[in-house]
Amino acid sequence: MKVTGAEVVIQCLKEQGVDTVFGFPGGAVLNVYDALYQHRGDIHHVLTSHEQGAAHAADGYARATGQVGVCIATSGPGATNLVTGIATAYMDSSPVVAITCNVGLALLGKDSFQEIDIAGITMPITKHNFIVKDVEDLADTIRHAFRIARSGRPGPVLVDIPKDITANQCEYKWQDSSMDDVEAIDLDMEEIEKGIQMMKESQKPYVFVGGGVVSSNAGEEVRRFVELLDAPVTDSLMGKGGFSGTSPRYTGMLGMHGTKTSNYGVSECDLLVVLGGRFSDRVTGNVGKFATHAKILQIDIDVAEINKNVMVSQSITGDIKQVLEKINQRLEQQYHPEWMKKIESYLRQFPLRDSTDRLTGPGVVKEIYRQTKGEAVIVTEVGQHQMWAAQYYLYEKPRSFISSGGLGTMGFGLGAALGAKLGCPDKTVINIAGDGCFRMNLNEMATAVRSKIPIIQVVINNHVLGMVHQWQELFYEKRYSATILDDVVDFVKVAEAMGAIGIKVTTPEAFSKAFEQALSAQKPILIDCQIDCGGKVWPMVAPGAGLSEVFDSEDKK
Repeated sequence: MKVTGAEVVIQCLKEQGVDTVFGFPGGAVLNVYDALYQHRGDIHHVLTSHEQGAAHAADGYARATGQVGVCIATSGPGATNLVTGIATAYMDSSPVVAITCNVGLALLGKDSFQEIDIAGITMPITKHNFIVKDVEDLADTIRHAFRIARSGRPGPVLVDIPKDITANQCEYKWQDSSMDDVEAIDLDMEEIEKGIQMMKESQKPYVFVGGGVVSSNAGEEVRRFVELLDAPVTDSLMGKGGFSGTSPRYTGMLGMHGTKTSNYGVSECDLLVVLGGRFSDRVTGNVGKFATHAKILQIDIDVAEINKNVMVSQSITGDIKQVLEKINQRLEQQYHPEWMKKIESYLRQFPLRDSTDRLTGPGVVKEIYRQTKGEAVIVTEVGQHQMWAAQYYLYEKPRSFISSGGLGTMGFGLGAALGAKLGCPDKTVINIAGDGCFRMNLNEMATAVRSKIPIIQVVINNHVLGMVHQWQELFYEKRYSATILDDVVDFVKVAEAMGAIGIKVTTPEAFSKAFEQALSAQKPILIDCQIDCGGKVWPMVAPGAGLSEVFDSEDKK
């Protein structure tokens, strides 16, 4: 049958099983929005307050569900407002399809009203992008975009459609989507056997869990693997939940704000097995001092990540889940009792410490963990609160921690929390923000109220840009340039003005009571937690230092 290009877009979304999209309309995308209206019973459109919020919401939806998230925007500024969200998804390998509509074909390249080369702009921050110039190509292009977004190492794809293409007609035939239509990577069994031999020879192995474990849904395979290898486990920010944070083998996060146990242990191990990690500078510290006593075995689906930041001894290219299935079938039970005892002694010697006599960021996170019993989806912005959420909440399952790791996007969390809650309506979703981050996209509280999305927004409010302020104190002789937020913005009144509940707290007891109320509120609620600006994220590895040079407040004294 013949239908318009706009109808093709909607039908292809339905083919892919999409039931929720996030966006903001405009002139060039009107035909698509008209088709969305016709199918409003099949696809739920969430009107965000800003296109950036739509991109982050699609990203949060993808991270929480493992499915492809979708956002829609119009031409020009509508499209460019997606860019930060697309870049955020790209850096953290999140599967998102962004659909933009441009000016008509005859107006392209003529600096027309609200025209922008969004494909050119996003080329470095997408897995692939398309400009559709013939309506006959539209359906296959959208299908291909979804395959690319979810295949291999996931990531964002952009499809730009000139307005007249959405109005033109073509023949359309429904195609059932197969989630198994992505190309499988053939495993090199010789690589696997070499990796197993390294494990057999090791006396002090350590396992590092990265975001690839979460993307691959390989949690059970990892659990079995570390038992066979008899090794301690650390993780990256993106790897949270890939291995249970309540396991006695878990030693906390690795890197700049990793635990002393993990940083010392990786510095002393003789084999580091890296599962889906890309050796971010925040993980390695000084690369020349990273794991100098260890052979490194890197397992990753993206061959471009092998030897990119750290030279490794051996690599295995493939999907983490599939690779570990093969290894678990072949690896004999290993035993390292002395090594495990040493790591356990580090855990006893170097616990995370926090004051309990006043309201603090770590204290807020620990109370959230206590009341949610570790079963919530925690979303964060970027900064001190992000690190506290990573350190003090124990993540037992994949996709329970959602944060901007690679790009470090302030303003990410609230939009992402909306997407996560719509993707996982039966779960409690909490966005933990700093006051600096919350200002950036606080307009999405109005989206939460308008769309009746009951998220909990916790603001760790220390009236400074906390992480930058910390660096200025430690490394810039307390020259607090542009990091003190000495205004009188009242977040409670802001929340109430947008139709949400707002509560301000200053003590641990008040927060406990407010959060208990939030869990039962069934509507958007904001808790403004007033804490001291002197709080720090400990431990810390200074820039240019090695992981073994990690220090905390006691060392500083």
